[in-house]
Amino acid sequence: MPEAVGVRQVQAQRTRSGVLAAAAAVFVDQGVQAPIRDIAERAGVGVGTIYRNFPTRADLVTAVYRHQIDTCAALAPQLLEEAASAFTALTRWVDAFVEFLVTKHGLGAALGSEDPGLGNLHVLMLDTLVPACATLLDACAAVDELSPGVTAYTLMRAIGNLCITGPDYDQADAKHMVAVLLAGCRHQA
Repeated sequence: MPEAVGVRQVQAQRTRSGVLAAAAAVFVDQGVQAPIRDIAERAGVGVGTIYRNFPTRADLVTAVYRHQIDTCAALAPQLLEEAASAFTALTRWVDAFVEFLVTKHGLGAALGSEDPGLGNLHVLMLDTLVPACATLLDACAAVDELSPGVTAYTLMRAIGNLCITGPDYDQADAKHMVAVLLAGCRHQA
């Protein structure tokens, strides 16, 4: 019997992982308000399977982005080790953060939503990404590469605002404006 339980657990985890991968892909294509049936179709499961694993849309959205947020946060110390300078590490991390934001259609709307179930997504981002950014900013400040007064929360909020794309403002525009913002944050000796 224990072996059968283990097999069922592995299959359940595979199904959950497949749903999350399908949801991530559908969210990129259609935004976080995409129909659940589209996610189920891409995952090769029934709609009921999605609701059994994720009772609310907010649960699904949070689960999809949790892994990506954790990956972005883990990138900060890695870049500090690899980059030639702290500011280069910051720039590369911001590039990854921007890529995360601009490719996640509807994420900004989800973060600004009044849906109480999505409040945990905002908290998750703050609790995970702000400290990662702060580590990079501290490293920049320690070697006098950062203008005084730049804080992780304020910088990330500014980046988030610059990454809201629209008909006359696309991903390339957002990336350019974030680069301008970062250049303004660099201490000029």
